[in-house]
Amino acid sequence: MHAIFSSLLAYTALLAGVLAFVPGAGLLGALAVSLAVVLGWRSMRVVPRGVFVVAGLALVFALGRDPALIAGAATNMTRLAGLILAVLLLSSVLARSRDLQKISSSLFSGNSRARYASVTFGTALVSVPLNFGSVAVVGSLVAERIRKDGDSAATRNGTRAVLRGFGVSPIWSPLSISVALTLTLVPGLSSAQLLSVAMPFALLVLLAGFFWLEREPVAGPTVPGDRASWTSWFRFGSIIAAICAGVFIFSHWYDLSYARSVTLSCLCVVALGWLLSWFGGNSPRLPNMANVSNELAIVGGSAFIGSIISAVVLGEMGGAVNLPGWSWPLLAALVPWGFFLAGLAGVNPIVMGTLAGGILGSVWPASAVLGLGFAMVSGWGVTAFGTPFAANALIMERLTGYPARDASLRWSLALSLSALTAASLVAAALTLWLAGWG
Repeated sequence: MHAIFSSLLAYTALLAGVLAFVPGAGLLGALAVSLAVVLGWRSMRVVPRGVFVVAGLALVFALGRDPALIAGAATNMTRLAGLILAVLLLSSVLARSRDLQKISSSLFSGNSRARYASVTFGTALVSVPLNFGSVAVVGSLVAERIRKDGDSAATRNGTRAVLRGFGVSPIWSPLSISVALTLTLVPGLSSAQLLSVAMPFALLVLLAGFFWLEREPVAGPTVPGDRASWTSWFRFGSIIAAICAGVFIFSHWYDLSYARSVTLSCLCVVALGWLLSWFGGNSPRLPNMANVSNELAIVGGSAFIGSIISAVVLGEMGGAVNLPGWSWPLLAALVPWGFFLAGLAGVNPIVMGTLAGGILGSVWPASAVLGLGFAMVSGWGVTAFGTPFAANALIMERLTGYPARDASLRWSLALSLSALTAASLVAAALTLWLAGWG
């Protein structure tokens, strides 16, 4: 009964996220998220608990300072919670796909460099619709290799590949929370603009990973099992293309927010999959969404905290910011480092994203918003694969036994610092050039 009620609350929050434009839907969604977190409190990790406690303190602060802040923060919380729930629902449905199982098995094969490339780029592709589910799906292959053959350079490189492959998804994936939040909070920035710069940068980060691999004495053995045919890749790629097309249609033709566009696009694919399954003679059921308290606490709590803080700061600023021209490129260069340093302290990137977008996005020179947007998603991505408190690092630690401090921070520190330096230079150059100060 407890699980049924928790799952019902999650679906209520998802529905409220879809209907966030309806008066009261934002508060309803925030209430459903909060109750779902409270019900799952005993099974939650320490970090999500801490985030939600701070969100509660932010609520008390807002009640004392200005209760009007709560409605906007609750709506922001509901929209992002609806987005992550839609992605988790899609992940649950696709995880049962035979095509995905074949693709995952095919990734961990071949010689060392070919295997690293397939796992890295494969994880990056699978992470588009599966989000954190991609770490569990592909990471389980590394865990199985460790169970059979023990710790080796091959498994350590495989762990690097999974973390880095997922880590670039916040930079380039049109379905990621990072891209959705950035496009929501930075006025005037379009998805085409952002992805045109972010996607090449993500590719360069993945390719740079080849310079920071552990040498393997011999090529690892090929994992037996079904190999993915071109039809499996085609069907899976078609699903991703359909989701991206849906996001474009909802956001450009119907002028919906990017977060709602992603949510609706994911739900349309899920509904279509269920319909095809029903016509195929099966009886699809709603997945159990009772075990999503950690995700709701991190995403919803961080969104609420960031929204309250950014609203207060903007209120103190009064909307009037007069900074010299050289300061904007400098700020753009510092944003990626801010994400990374906050991540090392255990601060979720959603908090930093909400603060950077909510505060800087409202005062940033309109012609140079691409510089800020790129700085946000690139900093978010490096934080995702380079800090030990990221959710994907904790998932891989549970699967493989490798400490997150080693797998994320120590093994990829040189890559992280190089990527942060490059991201700062690109963000500063874009801001300087687009604002006409160069």
